[in-house]
Amino acid sequence: MRHTFPLALAAIALGSLAGCDKKDASGSAASSTPSGPVAAVAPPAGQDWTETVTETPDGGFLMGNPNATVKLIEYGSLTCPHCAVFSKEGAPVIKEKYVKTGKISYEFRNFVRDPVDYAAAILSRCGGAGPYFKLTEQIFADQQSWYQNLEGLTDADYKRINALPPTAQLDALAKASKLDQYVQQRGISPEKASACLADKAMQDKLVKMRQVATDQFNLQGTPTFVLNGSVLPDTAEWSQLEPKLRAAVGG
Repeated sequence: MRHTFPLALAAIALGSLAGCDKKDASGSAASSTPSGPVAAVAPPAGQDWTETVTETPDGGFLMGNPNATVKLIEYGSLTCPHCAVFSKEGAPVIKEKYVKTGKISYEFRNFVRDPVDYAAAILSRCGGAGPYFKLTEQIFADQQSWYQNLEGLTDADYKRINALPPTAQLDALAKASKLDQYVQQRGISPEKASACLADKAMQDKLVKMRQVATDQFNLQGTPTFVLNGSVLPDTAEWSQLEPKLRAAVGG
């Protein structure tokens, strides 16, 4: 059983969030649906759209053709088991079948659900755009393993961590989960990891991204998908999303 962390990260309204797969995301922005089959767009010479990653003004990371006709956004949580399943089943196909063609861009936005997720999200972003998607996928793939490291914490450990300042809590959780060691093995030095966890601008960006998701899209759980500006209802699994992507590009 996963513990609830009674930590003092008051900047995030953690208590208001439903379970990671329980949502009623009915809010949406105006959408634009292509009127016919979407044509493939070749990447710049010598490049691959799946290796083209940029940070967006909204704080997410976008893979692929930034001018793609079809724009897919995933709001996901690194502590959400359903998001981890989607990462395994859906993300590879999205990249290979859709992003590579230049027809679809794929943006991932962190939607933090709890303090551990907050620490994990910061570490996933610590290396910048280049390694972001690969590191995020690896964290999802090993989610059960690193999260289990927290199961050994005692009530005394929780009280000790809870008494720390918010930024120090993030650092303590990164160490308790051994995520600090995990990202170190993937190219992020301990010094850089600590600097990222203490970075107020990075913390604020995650808080703002979560707030925009709840205000603009009425998002209450993860994963949630937004296609060309509209939330896709009842779409939390790859088997539910894939038909909608096929329809969006015209088959």
